[in-house]
Amino acid sequence: MITPILFGLLLVVGFGFFGWNVMKVRSNIKLGRELDRKDNSGARWKTMILVAFGQQKMFARPIPALLHFAIYAAFVITQIELIEIVVDGLSSGHRTFADSLGGFYTFMISFIEILSVLALIATVIFLARRNLIKVPRLVMSEMKGWPKMDGNMILFMEIILVCCIFTMNGADVALHPGEYNFAISSLIGPALFGGMNPETLHVLEQIGWWGHIFMVFAFLNYLPYSKHFHILLAFPNTYYSNLEKKGKFTNMESVTKEVKLMMDPTADPFAAPAEGEATEPQRFGAKDVTDLTWKNLMDSYTCTECGRCTSSCPANITGKLLSPRKIMMDTRDRLVEVGDNKRKHGSDYDDGKSLLGDYITEEEIWACTSCNACVQECPVNIDPLSIIVDLRRYLVMEESKVPTELTGMLTNIENNGAPWQFSPTDRLNWKDEA
Repeated sequence: MITPILFGLLLVVGFGFFGWNVMKVRSNIKLGRELDRKDNSGARWKTMILVAFGQQKMFARPIPALLHFAIYAAFVITQIELIEIVVDGLSSGHRTFADSLGGFYTFMISFIEILSVLALIATVIFLARRNLIKVPRLVMSEMKGWPKMDGNMILFMEIILVCCIFTMNGADVALHPGEYNFAISSLIGPALFGGMNPETLHVLEQIGWWGHIFMVFAFLNYLPYSKHFHILLAFPNTYYSNLEKKGKFTNMESVTKEVKLMMDPTADPFAAPAEGEATEPQRFGAKDVTDLTWKNLMDSYTCTECGRCTSSCPANITGKLLSPRKIMMDTRDRLVEVGDNKRKHGSDYDDGKSLLGDYITEEEIWACTSCNACVQECPVNIDPLSIIVDLRRYLVMEESKVPTELTGMLTNIENNGAPWQFSPTDRLNWKDEA
């Protein structure tokens, strides 16, 4: 009875710690401003199925897309085998579903093994791309230190997990010759474990079995600390995508309201606010993560750090300091810091730091051309541009800090109704000089 008890304890601790971390992430995301993304559920479900489940945008770059799909498919399908492992662990059974499913069971385990081999090949290639080939977008400055270690750690964990699967299945095939005809284990089992005594094979099978479940829970509880949390958040993040056309900017409700009052000749500018409206106005734009929307904060947790946004950014390509990936990574790092501080010191705690200035510089956000290339390229519909725009709004509307090049343009628009130093009526004067 000791094995089911230990296994049950592992389940409780593993899922309990994971749930605790998920609640921390949820509370951090809820620090953001309200945003209504409940409209058009049909289009949202379609977006989620195509982009998150179908990985539609990944295939803009076919080779890494196919490699990633091999790992993704193995991850999803392997959960079927995990169900049996859980049942076996709680009941002290062994391959509980084998007899009842018969040939279909053999097919499923064989299919899982084939996917596991493909995932292993993809994992080795990904490690080589990061550490030997050094694909440029994977070795940029923001990827040094922990981000690099994080990417490598998860790949090594996947290799260990696959090795545990084949140790478990291979030893089982060698221990029960002719009983299990799995596609890969039937070949490597006799080759690696043939000739060993039953006691040794049983120990190896148990090492593979326990190693598998330990790696699953290690992986599960590592996710909230890793960029690989996108495995779970990609689905809600794509569901709550911005369905508006790219290039459409939002208007601040408070500013829109004031402009409408100015345009309304019947409005009384000195009238007292209606009941319920006399609240402290929100900050113009964003200075810290609490000024961003909850969707911006969810974006930061969903970022895969793949660098497709940065590699497509014209500002970054031309040597500017801006990296959309760094914007998302900085936002997540600051959000974790703010969330931890509020839980430790109280909701009113202020550490004197902010996202703008301490994490993201003014030079970075003013380098952005607002072209939406980063939004278009992101495989999970993250929107770095909306964060950049809000940070710039804060600088302009709260700090009155505008680059010199823009100051002249804004002055001309105010005085001439156009960004040039002459009035719109003079724009065609050149035709008279011919």
